[in-house]
Amino acid sequence: MKKKLNRLKLIATVVPLFLISHHLFASETDDRIESSAKQSYVFKTFLKGDDINIQSRDGVVTLTGTVAEESNRSMVGETVANLPGVKSMNNKLIITDEGPAVYTDQWLIAKVKLTLLLHRNVNATATKVAAKNGTVTLRGEAISTAQKDLTTEYVKDVEGVTTVNNKMTILTAAIKPDEKTMGKTTDAMNEPIDDASVTALVKTTLLYHRSTSALALKTTVKTKEGVVTLSGKAKSGAEKDLATKIVSDVHGVKSVNNEMTIKGTKAN
Repeated sequence: MKKKLNRLKLIATVVPLFLISHHLFASETDDRIESSAKQSYVFKTFLKGDDINIQSRDGVVTLTGTVAEESNRSMVGETVANLPGVKSMNNKLIITDEGPAVYTDQWLIAKVKLTLLLHRNVNATATKVAAKNGTVTLRGEAISTAQKDLTTEYVKDVEGVTTVNNKMTILTAAIKPDEKTMGKTTDAMNEPIDDASVTALVKTTLLYHRSTSALALKTTVKTKEGVVTLSGKAKSGAEKDLATKIVSDVHGVKSVNNEMTIKGTKAN
């Protein structure tokens, strides 16, 4: 009887300590999730003007507040959902600006600008975009013919674009910046991009390219220390290769491990 009483006393002592320890651990995890979200590349780069509140309770995150457009709402949701410790996410963000009507010139300009911003080997900030009835005209500066051609290639692949008029000028050697550092100002010269942001940017990029938009909905993206792993099913080897090419040029991506299977074939 005495042994039983001692055992009950021990349990009565240990259980509260366990509950307190669990609560403290959960609280630390929640604080880390909220802090990591606010310090993420996506938040600091794309969401500066938005009013976003993040509340985590035992890894269940709720987002409230306002964002300017749907792409922002989607990116913040993807970023938070991929943070370590997040079990589930409830995105209650409200879009304050409905933006221009679909397929209008302003809508197309916004899509083109965001697409270019997602890639590191084009100069989005130095590229001026105009649109009229599906024809996009590009002006500004490129450091090389290759960069100019890549800009054209990306813009052609934006939904709604029918023709691209690329009138960008190629910088001369005398005023050209170091090509080795061009396009790497965020990735290498400043701070590393967190994996959650890389995952969000990759998913957004695949969605915004017309040739991979359908694929994006069926593709699983995981990032570890900048190495992106893609899984899912592609319609063909060409589509799989295109996904690798597009993802390789997203900010923060160090390399791509494409484990997608081709539709109609079995995985090894």
